[in-house]
This record gives sequence, C-alpha cells and structure tokens, in this order.
Amino acid sequence: MEARKYAAELIGTFWLTFAGCGSAVIAASFPQVGIGLLGVSLTFGLSVVTMAYAIGHISGCHLNPAVTVGLAAGRRFPAGHVLPYVIAQVAGAIAAAALLYVIASGAPGFDVGKGFASNGYGEHSPGQYGMVVCFITEVVMTAMFLFIIMGATHGKAPAGFAPLAIGLTLTMIHLVSIPVTNTSVNPARSTGPALFVGGWALGQLWLFWLAPLVGGALGGVAYRWLSEEPTGVVEGVKPA
Repeated sequence: MEARKYAAELIGTFWLTFAGCGSAVIAASFPQVGIGLLGVSLTFGLSVVTMAYAIGHISGCHLNPAVTVGLAAGRRFPAGHVLPYVIAQVAGAIAAAALLYVIASGAPGFDVGKGFASNGYGEHSPGQYGMVVCFITEVVMTAMFLFIIMGATHGKAPAGFAPLAIGLTLTMIHLVSIPVTNTSVNPARSTGPALFVGGWALGQLWLFWLAPLVGGALGGVAYRWLSEEPTGVVEGVKPA
C-alpha cells in the first residue's frame, strides 16, 4: 500500500508542476488573451485543490518536500516516510517539466533560456529582488503555508474544506511573491524547470530548497505549539 502513496505523490506533483509552470510558460503572456499573474496564481492553487480531492485520501496530497518536512516537524506525519515522499515528488516534478519542455518547444521562437518558469534571485528575480529578500520571502511564505495546512487538516477543523483553504492559500502566496522569486515554496516544483534551464537556475536552486524547508519546519512547529493535540495525521486513509 505504501507504493500507492508514493505513486499518488508523484502523479499529484506532476500535475501541480505541469499545470502551474505550464500556465506561466504557455498561457501567461499569450498575445491579447494571456492569463497574466492572476491566472498563474489561480492555476497553482487550483492544481492543489483538484489533487487534494483526488488523492488526499490516498497519500495526504503533500505534493511538496517542504510540506512533508513541515508536517513531520509538526508531528503530523511519520518521519520514516519523508524521504520516499520527497523522492516521488521530485520525480513527478521532473517528469512534468520534461513534458512541458516538449510541448513548449513546439512553438516558434521558444527559448528555454528565458526562464522556463524557474525561480531566481538577483538579476533572475522577476522584480530584481536580492538574495536575502528572496530567502526571507520564501521562508515566510512557506511557514504560513504550513501553518494553514496544519490547521485546515486538523482533526477538529471543518470537514471537507481543507483542499479549498490550502489551494486558496497557495493562490495568495503566488499573488504576493511571483514578482519576488517567481514563487517556489516547493523545492520539487523548482527542481523540475531548473534542470532544463541549467546554468543560473541550477546555481540558484539551493535557495529554493533551503528556504522552503526551513519555512516548512517553522510553520509546522509553530502550529504544533499553538494546538498541541496531534490529531489529523496527513498521510491518507489506511484500509480497513
């Protein structure tokens, strides 16, 4: 049964990366009818909502190494499952980036060097924000993301609404931080596109692993302190 959880995480992270980054690469600036920053933000949020309803009962629908680490830090996920979840998530993101590259490269004038939805700081930040500011932004955004996930999935939270709360939170995070870092809060999502861009994207990838993982752990621990009851383990429903 564990293999099914890992497969669900791979598929879910594939969907988040393909849909979210695909909206940025293909649809954001499409002439005259592009979806823009708001559309990209909504797409990332909707990818989580749809997958949370689809696989939440199988794997908990983390789709993000920072979420997995944060839930473990908050004692809402078994530490022994962290590594296989992260491996599955990164594999799903890489597969999504590969498919997106195949599709996007079919357009005349496609240039992967323009960014391919990669995250960056300094001259590679959409708004030219410096490394320290980008690091702080990613830590804070991921910490709040985990704080809300911990609360929305708590055993005493209103049943059935967690996917909406979590998806809307991710939408809000993107609305604020796309100009700063192109929004990561997810090391797997950052890794997929960076592998195809190479160069600067791989060189700056460390920040988009370190900052989200630190933020995720802080958010998980903070909510654990605020609400000590360890109800609502986020790893799917075990079969009878």
